[in-house]
Amino acid sequence: MELEEMRRTYGLGELLEDQVDADPIVQFERWLANAVSFGVAEPNAMVLATVDATGRPSARTVLLKGIDQRGFVFYTNQESRKGAELAANPLCALVFPWHTMERQVRVEGTATKLLQDEVDAYFASRPRGSQLGAWASQQSQPVESREELDLQYASYERQWPEGTEIATPYFWGGYRIKPDFLEFWQGRTGRLHDRLAYRRTGDTWQLQRLQP
Repeated sequence: MELEEMRRTYGLGELLEDQVDADPIVQFERWLANAVSFGVAEPNAMVLATVDATGRPSARTVLLKGIDQRGFVFYTNQESRKGAELAANPLCALVFPWHTMERQVRVEGTATKLLQDEVDAYFASRPRGSQLGAWASQQSQPVESREELDLQYASYERQWPEGTEIATPYFWGGYRIKPDFLEFWQGRTGRLHDRLAYRRTGDTWQLQRLQP
């Protein structure tokens, strides 16, 4: 496998200042709708990067479950590594890698926990298997085997038989990331990609083109 020979020529589109909305959240919603229409696999998948108390970074893919003017929402086990790192340092970053569209969106901001009623409402909407899985998994903690994990899941299946309402785990919740920076990236020929960045200044957004 010759990694140095792996390359592609971008040319599906362009991204010019007069083509974007003055509000980056509106622009993001527009691009997200484009990604859904285009058939991008898991268009709401985003890479979440966090930093622990010592400055060590980590990243993983999570799913966007809400977006409005207040920010980007996702849910997780708050006792997981990402939860512990956000507790130590709420500054974080997101990447939406829409490769098939030759697009990418980067977001930087600050995470805050969602209110319990929001968490309960979303948890109640999840498939039963996902609800049981949230209880069964002590996310990010070591486990002896897959069998042990399956046994944990089975124990919660017995605790909540089919047809019973499953409570929200005490350790499970959601976060809203309030952005102060968003960058929209569109691949172009000759690696002269379009990069338009929005930076929050008080209650307004400033748009700026970045060199590729």
